[in-house]
Amino acid sequence: MSSILITGGSGFIGKHFCNQAEQLGHQLSVLTRNPEATAARLPESVRLVQGLEELEADYVPEVIINLAGEPLAAGRWTQRRKQRFYDSRINLTDSLYEFFAERNRKHNRKPSVVISGSAIGYYGPNHNPVDEHSGAVDGFSHQLCKTWEQSAKRFESLGSRVCYLRTGIVLGEEGALARMLPPFKMALGGPIGSGKQGMSWIHIDDMVGVILHCINNPQIAGPVNATAPKPVSNAQFSASLGAVLNRPAVLPMPGFMVKLLFGEMGEELLLQGQYVMPNKLLASDYPFQYSDLEKALQQIVAT
Repeated sequence: MSSILITGGSGFIGKHFCNQAEQLGHQLSVLTRNPEATAARLPESVRLVQGLEELEADYVPEVIINLAGEPLAAGRWTQRRKQRFYDSRINLTDSLYEFFAERNRKHNRKPSVVISGSAIGYYGPNHNPVDEHSGAVDGFSHQLCKTWEQSAKRFESLGSRVCYLRTGIVLGEEGALARMLPPFKMALGGPIGSGKQGMSWIHIDDMVGVILHCINNPQIAGPVNATAPKPVSNAQFSASLGAVLNRPAVLPMPGFMVKLLFGEMGEELLLQGQYVMPNKLLASDYPFQYSDLEKALQQIVAT
């Protein structure tokens, strides 16, 4: 089993990954600013460190999973918040690289695999299906993801295999779906704007499965779209969620209201979208547990 260092381990994806990886026997270390809060969310066997300097002098993990980052959808994108998005992603990734590059110089040992976070926002708004080879439309989300991936790419100079997880909307008991459920349960949900924008989603169980799949398959490298193979429109997503909850989902939120309430964040994350295909995962025979949206939603709502 592998030794794995994780950033963002107390987050939604990190928590689920740690629970699964611990059961598989991996040796887990989590870099965290708040050990007490993190300990309450993770298995007891996970080692928590507040700084890289706490790691043993010869410690080099076989795998680094870099998931840390200030949440993008928590509010308006002020200039101060935008800087925090960069600092919490790029600065941390640069620090990881510099730390383990020094370890490699001293001990001639490097992480074999680096799984680094990114997002489908890399592609910018697209109405046509995109995959890992598609170009991108410029915008703040694209620039943030592009710079984050470039930072992680530096590990390739050490000989590490690097994967950039371009993650879609992760469905589970936390995250975006948890914020959607209350209005939909009260029959107040519906499409946003035109409802035509793409929503590329993935169930949390598959999100964890994709990370493990990338670790275990040496032929996978570079960008990896962490999305289910059947993206839907926002209108289709709303209808499916309403059907699962047995509630109408017909009350739209007009685009002008989204822009008024949320500004640039609302425009890029709510009114724009992408239809993203996970072609690398399909080509490497990743066995999706949930490729149908309604089945994914039914499983989450029932638990």
